[in-house]
Amino acid sequence: MGRGRVELKRIENKINRQVTFAKRRNGLLKKAYELSILCDAEVALIIFSNRGKLYEFCSTSSMAKTLEKYNSYTYGALEPAQTEIDAQQSNYQEYLKLKSKVEVLQQSQRHFLGEEIADLGTKELEQLEHQLDFSLKKIRSTKMQLMIDQLSELQTKEEVLLETNRNLRMKLDESGPSMRSSWETGEQSIPYNHPPPPPQSEGFFEPLHCNNSLQIGYNPSSVTVEDTATASALAPSGFIPGWML
Repeated sequence: MGRGRVELKRIENKINRQVTFAKRRNGLLKKAYELSILCDAEVALIIFSNRGKLYEFCSTSSMAKTLEKYNSYTYGALEPAQTEIDAQQSNYQEYLKLKSKVEVLQQSQRHFLGEEIADLGTKELEQLEHQLDFSLKKIRSTKMQLMIDQLSELQTKEEVLLETNRNLRMKLDESGPSMRSSWETGEQSIPYNHPPPPPQSEGFFEPLHCNNSLQIGYNPSSVTVEDTATASALAPSGFIPGWML
């Protein structure tokens, strides 16, 4: 006769339960050993009896290494996800802090501009006034320093220009007194250039009629008193331009 099917439930008889545990424990350990040999698998088996006694089997030399490997495969995959969640929470907390700071700064800026101050108390208004006075003093101090720097720069430029002027005067003194006197009085001979004759169109061209009585050259007898007066008025310095001769 074949064995009947055993109902899977707790064996109430203590002796039968102990006998069944011993048999099945040995069979389970044997199956684990056979599996590790036949399939070249890494097998670790841990059994605790109802009295707390330990029975174990490990196909490798160290049960601790196998358990460490198990922990790395089981809980190692959860660490990146947990780390990502923690990073998101940290970023969200940082966002909330920055948002609150921005709101406070915007409110302070509105108060400095004189907006939304109707709800402020006396102490808050005094603090705002002190802050504005401090800012105004700082702005004035910065402005004064900037003006002092600009004045110092202008003084430096003035000293440079004076030094250049002194050098030019020394060179002028070395060149001679005649050039200095002419430089100071501003008397310089400027040559006079005759303007070019206006262009004549072909349609309105008229031949010039030469006067046979025209004398080329200078004739002292032909110069009248009126011409001498006119020349003296045009050249008060006594210099007669060449075109008047």
